[in-house]
Amino acid sequence: MFKPLRAVVIVLGAAALAASTVTAAVVRQDLDAQWRTYAHSQITAEPAYTFPHSTCFKAAALQYDLPETLLLAVARGESDFEATARSRANAHGVMQILWPGTARHLGINRLSDLYDPCTNIDAGARYLRELLGTYDGNMHLALAAYNYGPGRIARDGSNIPSGATWYSGYIYRHLNYVLGSGTARKPVPDTLYSNIGQSTLLTFGEPYRAAAFIEKLEKKAPDLNLDWFRRGTGEFEVVMTYADRTEFDTSASQLRNAGFRID
Repeated sequence: MFKPLRAVVIVLGAAALAASTVTAAVVRQDLDAQWRTYAHSQITAEPAYTFPHSTCFKAAALQYDLPETLLLAVARGESDFEATARSRANAHGVMQILWPGTARHLGINRLSDLYDPCTNIDAGARYLRELLGTYDGNMHLALAAYNYGPGRIARDGSNIPSGATWYSGYIYRHLNYVLGSGTARKPVPDTLYSNIGQSTLLTFGEPYRAAAFIEKLEKKAPDLNLDWFRRGTGEFEVVMTYADRTEFDTSASQLRNAGFRID
């Protein structure tokens, strides 16, 4: 499978430069309604790919009565399934469990245990189940609390910090990828996620800038498969995904037509 090194996009057009310097907050969508739709109609859907640590995710989903696709979406957004991921905030592993507070709350007393994928995924699933109980099954609020902490998210959903709102939307986008829906490619079942290539297009210091950049680029080149990831450095990478060399070349051509090139 063709998987070139991560590449960086050079911005050529004035419109693209404007997209990368947007400072206005992204318009808030009705995330609560989107998550409710998922809960009512897609909660039993199978993942579109075979993802890393699949047996751990299946076991945790069964143990805590959670949709496997939800756990996969959180893991993709938090670490892109990297077992040794560590953030500036001292969060660790696949599900980015905060050390020591959240980890010890979940009964994990050794930092090294968080680097075991199944232990980490089990902890993240248990924490999500706890939060869903706190927020009466509301996935939007539970995810906001997963990111910001339950002490900062009111049970009635009032005055949610903007950072918590972007996180819910961020995970929802990763959910669409996991499901093979939305703007993402619809792969053949049992496709290995590890065979999908990624090239970094641009890195931002704020999430709303990454989201705005994607929105603008998708309007210019709607057939691109784009996503964004929060990295452990606190930065936000916009990436292009592709299945093989042919798709990479096609996507690179679409980028050039939109005013970008990959080096």
